[in-house]
Amino acid sequence: MVRNVREFLGAQMSNISKEKKKLYIAIFASVLLVAAVIGIAVGVTNNSGGSSQSHINSFKATAAHSVLKSSCSSTLYPDLCYNTLASVPGMSKKITSQKDVIEQALNITETVVEQTYAKIKKLSKHKHLTKREKGALKDCLELIDETLDELHESVEDLEKYLTKKSLREHANDLKTLISSAITNQESCIDGFSHDGADKKVREELLDSEQRVEKMCSNALAMICNMTNTDIANEAKLNGRNLKEEDNSVWPHWLSAGDRRLLQSSTVTPDVVVAADGSGNFKTVSAAVAAAPEDSTKRYVIRIKAGVYRENVDVPKKKKNIMFLGDGRSNTIITASKNVQDGSTTFNSATVAAVGAGFLARDITFQNTAGASKHQAVALRVGSDLSAFYKCDILAYQDSLYVHSNRQFFINCLIAGTVDFIFGNAAVVLQDCDIHARRPDSGQKNMVTAQGRTDPNQNTGIVIQKSRIGATSDLQPVQSSFPTYLGRPWKQYSRTVVMQSSITNVINPAGWFPWDGNFALDTLYYGEYQNSGAGAATSGRVKWKGYKVITSSTEAQGFTPGSFIAGGSWLRATTFPFSLGL
Repeated sequence: MVRNVREFLGAQMSNISKEKKKLYIAIFASVLLVAAVIGIAVGVTNNSGGSSQSHINSFKATAAHSVLKSSCSSTLYPDLCYNTLASVPGMSKKITSQKDVIEQALNITETVVEQTYAKIKKLSKHKHLTKREKGALKDCLELIDETLDELHESVEDLEKYLTKKSLREHANDLKTLISSAITNQESCIDGFSHDGADKKVREELLDSEQRVEKMCSNALAMICNMTNTDIANEAKLNGRNLKEEDNSVWPHWLSAGDRRLLQSSTVTPDVVVAADGSGNFKTVSAAVAAAPEDSTKRYVIRIKAGVYRENVDVPKKKKNIMFLGDGRSNTIITASKNVQDGSTTFNSATVAAVGAGFLARDITFQNTAGASKHQAVALRVGSDLSAFYKCDILAYQDSLYVHSNRQFFINCLIAGTVDFIFGNAAVVLQDCDIHARRPDSGQKNMVTAQGRTDPNQNTGIVIQKSRIGATSDLQPVQSSFPTYLGRPWKQYSRTVVMQSSITNVINPAGWFPWDGNFALDTLYYGEYQNSGAGAATSGRVKWKGYKVITSSTEAQGFTPGSFIAGGSWLRATTFPFSLGL
């Protein structure tokens, strides 16, 4: 399977060896084959006498038929699942188990994603694109490239299923990877939602992106079915529930040397950033650019006190990087990109952290665009197993974009106005100060806007043992600017506020609709053991998806130990944390 789409699409056959030519010809043939399969899968099946229908009829006579049929029955799009796989010649020889079905489904999905990448690359060359459309297409290329990595990693993880990691770790990792792949397709399309000029490009992309999203959804449903069944069987075999990993466990990828380093009381920086020239670099971006790629060792960038006016991108290949500041009030990274001036929400972030294992401590991330500029992100995080300690995230609308993967925030301040904590990561904010600030005239404050689109995604926003209140500029006028705990950005929005102090800044209804009855039955909004003048639940919304959690067992599912598998990685951050209630 092609891994680097950019290189594949730009390669010139005349410069490639004969062996590579043969490989690419074979790949190209497989792409054409799968393209035909997908055409059938999405409904182009009127010609029942065609070869694809013949393959399906032939497949029905094989032993693999019942395995595929059973596996696909757990998905949201079973016909797409079955027809896509059954139409491929020789598939009956590749399927003997549900794991085989998932692996083949992911392989086909990966090929379709490559086709989508090529389509977007072509669209990017069109004339008369607006600034934001160009930016949105660039975002899509980045997101699809990440999706290819996630699909490839999922296949590799499946090949090692139940051999290299614990069952629970396999389950968490696989669900996270495919949940993120689904989120990436949504984020691509969301980039074309800001004004009327975006509609034409959005329409050209919608079918391709939705096809990929549905195929990822089917893979995720089968992964959930397989891993949940295996976990239940193992628990039954042992006669007890499986224990959550405790905080004595280190991540499997961490070297012995790094474990000793992280157990020490001090962290030695690899490089120093200082605006006055006294360090190795004057800008944070330069330090990130110089960091090694795909490193399994922690790479510490110390950022000395100062105001750094720049947009910083930590791309996916820059793994295990740590930003170590001189105190949140002293080390400030700030910029002002925003939607009103032509950026996408995704690309407006002052700092974007995507490479896995990103850590930040004692830093302020800020976007100063202001309330009138609409979406303007201070910090966007798509880094898996990322954590933030003693950090301030300050902006107005869309301050903190918890985009995807597993994240943890401890002892941080997040301030903003509309949807100021939003996205579709699996994230826990623990012991944080979460403050609404004065918005633009006529606006309402929304603390969260969670973006889960699939009921099988392991994502959601959890606010635990924190303090929800108002900044000093909002407090005198808070009666004029209603503030709510959140609203449902997507169909299966999931947010839990528990064991937190809530001031009277929060409206008694607690939650606010997005648009009419959208998602009110399918969302999951929960509150558990909160206190303060704004915590009373008697006046809360009466939506089907809202509930006051009374079971400690149910609440335990949203703790760092359960929700983000924190027992297996949080200790390695060196940051404080609590795994349970």
